[in-house]
Amino acid sequence: MASTTFCAPLPAPTVGFDLDMTLIDSRPGIHACYRALAERTGTYIDADLAVTRLGPPLAQELINWFPAEQVEPMADLYRSMYPTIAIVPTPAMPGARAAIAAVRAAGGRAIVVTAKHEPNAKLHLEYLGIAPDAVVGDLWAERKAEALREHGASVYVGDHVGDVRGARTAAALSVAVPTGPCDAEELTAAGADVVLKDLTLFPEWFSAYLPARA
Repeated sequence: MASTTFCAPLPAPTVGFDLDMTLIDSRPGIHACYRALAERTGTYIDADLAVTRLGPPLAQELINWFPAEQVEPMADLYRSMYPTIAIVPTPAMPGARAAIAAVRAAGGRAIVVTAKHEPNAKLHLEYLGIAPDAVVGDLWAERKAEALREHGASVYVGDHVGDVRGARTAAALSVAVPTGPCDAEELTAAGADVVLKDLTLFPEWFSAYLPARA
């Protein structure tokens, strides 16, 4: 008599999300914080330009405006000013809440992995009422793989080529949204597995991904 082998279904995946320009439109808050930093230090900072290249760590932007030896103390000053200046003006990106909800509805876990200073990242999410299962900050590009691996994330969603590199380093599926500084062509060329117009399309994609993954 032939035996029948039953395969247990795969557990619902853990999905990682970037923060700036993926889950939140941080441009208004960051713009205001750069202007305040410029006023406080008497140093010219082109805030309009700075918010067009969000994604990399703060130090990579500050080096354009301050001598190298001042970057670390200026970063500390910026981060200390950030909560009172940048949190309230920053809205959620369209589809952000629904994307988190889609992962939860499928029984999965949603985590945030970001280059932003972790306490400030948590303040943004708390203010907006977005409650992921974990928030890990201060990681950029390939280093994001550390948190993705630790939490067992099999999908990572981001808006920057650095996010694509982080996903690929973690052997996670890279889902990209061209809502930040990188367009769809750049994200595809960097190796993104999926490019969505924005997060509003994530729930539909995710519902199709689950049976295909199984």
